[in-house]
Amino acid sequence: MNWFKSSYSSGEGGECVEVAYDWRKSSYSDGEGGACVEIASHPSAIHIRDSKRNTTGGPEITVLPSAWAEFVSYATR
Repeated sequence: MNWFKSSYSSGEGGECVEVAYDWRKSSYSDGEGGACVEIASHPSAIHIRDSKRNTTGGPEITVLPSAWAEFVSYATR
C-alpha cells in the first residue's frame, strides 16, 4: 500500500491521519518492464499510473468511477 498523510494533518506531531491506496497492476501488464498500468480504486475516484514510474513519483491521473467504467466498457469491446 502507498501511505500518505492527510492534507488536514499538521506537521507539528498533533492529530495525524494517514490514508492508503491499494495499487493493482493490470493483468495485461508484463513482468519484463514493458507496458505496465496500475490502478487504485476508491468509491469516488479511480487513480491510474504507469507502474514503471511508481518509485520515482511519476504522474498519475484521477477519473470518476463512471468515466473509468465507460472506458473499460469501450476498451473491452
